[in-house]
Amino acid sequence: MDYLITELEKTNKHIYYLLDERIKNNVQTIKPTNVVKFATSGIRERSRFYQIHQSDFSTVICLGVVPPTIRLNVKVFIYFQQSLYLERPTGVPFLFSVKLFLKIAVIKFLKKNADFWLVQSDLMKEKLGEKFGIAAEKILKLPFYPRLTEEITQERKKGQYIYVSNGVSHKNHVRLIEAFSNFYKKHKRGKLVLTISEKFLALRQLIAQKQKAGIPIENVGFLSHSALKKYYLQSEYLIFPSLAESFGLGLVEAIENGCKVIGADLPYTYAVCKQSLTFNPIDVHSIEESFRVSFFENLEPSEVKISDKIDEVISLLN
Repeated sequence: MDYLITELEKTNKHIYYLLDERIKNNVQTIKPTNVVKFATSGIRERSRFYQIHQSDFSTVICLGVVPPTIRLNVKVFIYFQQSLYLERPTGVPFLFSVKLFLKIAVIKFLKKNADFWLVQSDLMKEKLGEKFGIAAEKILKLPFYPRLTEEITQERKKGQYIYVSNGVSHKNHVRLIEAFSNFYKKHKRGKLVLTISEKFLALRQLIAQKQKAGIPIENVGFLSHSALKKYYLQSEYLIFPSLAESFGLGLVEAIENGCKVIGADLPYTYAVCKQSLTFNPIDVHSIEESFRVSFFENLEPSEVKISDKIDEVISLLN
């Protein structure tokens, strides 16, 4: 979203931004010619907004996967970036599954209010069409993502692995931490860098336990996008055990900054890159073995399969 706003603000288009009030203090400067409104998260206030402003816009792009609650007399694009609504991964809590079920029901009910859907990969296009019965010509593959362009110099460290992700359950940190701990106990090699914020107390406690036991896991916490570049440049590998992704931005960023990718043997990985090594993300031993192979063998570099289409996204606004 930040990247899209940055690029929109470079144009002469007149934009009305409806944003979640929880990010009110973290939004970049908006030009005086544009409008920004902050609203509480929830369908009721969004519905009221559309009722009031239904004749005020020429095009609408929704980044929150849920279409407008009413049919607008303009083109409506839905940016669908959440694979959890298309295929539930294994190992997610029951309550979380219930919430997914309800959200899916809402999307199905409101899909008639959307004209086109934007996705980041061919895999997402295929699954979105199957799940919600949307015609292929109504789903546009237009990936967009910010580039880490700041020029800095870092020494790449042999055997340093990084996983850039928050701590929600389907990101699979617990298995990753156990696998690295097992690998390190056997070989006394490597270092794992994680980005877990204070919000995920249980994971941070697990990391602290491993650190106390002498396992070299560094948790750098939540980092700004630009601050990540240093850690990518330091690391030899990105290891990516997530059980579900719509895109996997970290895969692309890591490769563009010289890391080799060790990825989950899941379709989303193959959709965006050619990885150097894969593993079974629900098998701790398989993850552990990927640490061993990557440390002691010379793997081929990884390659990105997609490119940034931000200009095409912006051209949808007329």
